[in-house]
Amino acid sequence: MKQVGSLRYEVLFKKAFCQPDIFTAFVKDFTGVQLEIDTVETEKTFDIRIGKVATRFDLFAEDKKNRVIVDIQHVRFPDHYDRFLHYHCAAILEQVASSETYTPALQVITLVVLTSGDKHQTDIAVIDFDPKDLQGKGLNELPHKVMYLCPPYVSEQTPEPYRQWLRAIQDTLDGEVDEISYSHPEIQKIFSLIEKDLISPQEYANMKDEYGYEQIGRDQYEKGVMEERRKWVQALSAQGMEIENIAAMLNVTTQEIMAVLEKNTHSLTTGGSPPATSLRGII
Repeated sequence: MKQVGSLRYEVLFKKAFCQPDIFTAFVKDFTGVQLEIDTVETEKTFDIRIGKVATRFDLFAEDKKNRVIVDIQHVRFPDHYDRFLHYHCAAILEQVASSETYTPALQVITLVVLTSGDKHQTDIAVIDFDPKDLQGKGLNELPHKVMYLCPPYVSEQTPEPYRQWLRAIQDTLDGEVDEISYSHPEIQKIFSLIEKDLISPQEYANMKDEYGYEQIGRDQYEKGVMEERRKWVQALSAQGMEIENIAAMLNVTTQEIMAVLEKNTHSLTTGGSPPATSLRGII
């Protein structure tokens, strides 16, 4: 068994996957695309902002035919499907610089690694941009693709070579891997790069900071979502909607809805703001 750092941390994920040979092998095994690159950029942004929200890519590489983005997300936010679709579309739109054509020069592929999992609990999900006819046959017009990869849900049903990559990422999350069970040379190289004895003091400091920011961000996000849902409960109840229907709409129990309404009533009679109330299933 080898002691390694966890690939949940961006600093280690980027350290490993910014290696061109590892990056190209990863992309080839998941997409079939053989990249011809010399470097992989980290923290990539475009000089011209696309849309109202700036985009930043964890890992970014392109050759003459392909533009590939690999992002890692550990905090489980419910908007990651929309978020990374936005990033993906920005990488397409940035290429269209004139009114002569809407066709981008490069195929765009986005791979999103969700190390903390996802509510759907599926190992791999794909957004295929190519139009399909009513029989489901692709027209081979739009090659762009987004793949959401969830290592926690890898299983024997996950086909190779996907399974070995997802297993390797998942195995690192507890800090220990059985390296002899992996035959892929690039995966073996990842384990060597993130071996605990080789992690620098600066990398440990970055990991510690990342963990702290993650906890702060998670707490603030959850408080904001709960407050927003509390307002929905209050508004729907004021409109006369039955508690059972509110519960069904928000995917919580009727007891939790009643608890929110009781605390709202208590707040109105005593003054002040209602306390934060936990609603199961919101996050």
